Amino acid sequence: MNWITNYVRPKIRALVTKPDVPENLWEKCPSCSQMIFHRELESNLRVCPHCGYHMRISARRRLEMLFDEGAFKTIELPEVPLDPLRFRDRKRYTDRLREAQTKNDGDEAIIVAHGTLGGHPTVIAVFNFAFMGGSMGIAVGEGLLAAARLAALQEAALIVIPASGGARMQEGILSLMQMPRSVAAVEIVKEAGLPYVVVLTDPTTGGVSASFAMLGDVALAEPGAIIGFAGQRVIEETIRESLPDGFQRAEYLLDHGMVDMVVTRAEMRDTLARILGLLRDKTPSAEVVTLPVGDEGAPEDEPEPEIPPVPAEEGSDVRT
Repeated sequence: MNWITNYVRPKIRALVTKPDVPENLWEKCPSCSQMIFHRELESNLRVCPHCGYHMRISARRRLEMLFDEGAFKTIELPEVPLDPLRFRDRKRYTDRLREAQTKNDGDEAIIVAHGTLGGHPTVIAVFNFAFMGGSMGIAVGEGLLAAARLAALQEAALIVIPASGGARMQEGILSLMQMPRSVAAVEIVKEAGLPYVVVLTDPTTGGVSASFAMLGDVALAEPGAIIGFAGQRVIEETIRESLPDGFQRAEYLLDHGMVDMVVTRAEMRDTLARILGLLRDKTPSAEVVTLPVGDEGAPEDEPEPEIPPVPAEEGSDVRT
């Protein structure tokens, strides 16, 4: 009986039982509906290899992608009141915060890190869309101010990467007050004479796009990113007109002068490093060529071209 139980039965079960296959080995592209193996998708920076669709990426993965050798240090954000309005809808706001922090290992809707990018000291504030849609509350406003002060202290460039649905409704007017506070954070960097670069990702909407997201010295965007204030359906119902194809997409905003460049995720780091090099390096990258000089040390004067006299028309009173 032991022989049957310990040997025969496991062999029979192995033949008839289907092996457990993880459900997250393949991911479907939202744009072209192609199935992509998870390792291929991660190696391609979560960009569809078939159609080039840029899927959303985690905040910490984006930091690893941008900083030199993926090395960076995060800072602790200032403490803020968790539920200043004692807000409750279907759940208490404190319960929502607790669930979001559990899913994101304690991170908030913004992560501030510092390191080097292309050899230049850089502070990056990246939004975490997985935390309540990257909504902007008091913690985000404090995070942006902390990032600006750190950039001014280290004489570093500030790069902000928003991915947000706008203000956080659970904090009411306190959330809307973060719009002018974020603009004040931008002014701290600009008054220090430091570069402020914005990388617009999908989505950048609401109060985020109406404040610091559109104030960058250079504005970059990922392909296909939705960038705007109100949603397309809301605008169409308000003006009672159909909007053009691709409205509020990064390419549409590039054609209309709202962003400076649309850069793929694979080229983002090199592009940012080149921009920071142009803004920070004060020495010329090209060789300085000396102009030829005359015998007395002054540039040789070229002879002035002779201007022929204007011929007089027949019958006119002009005399030479």
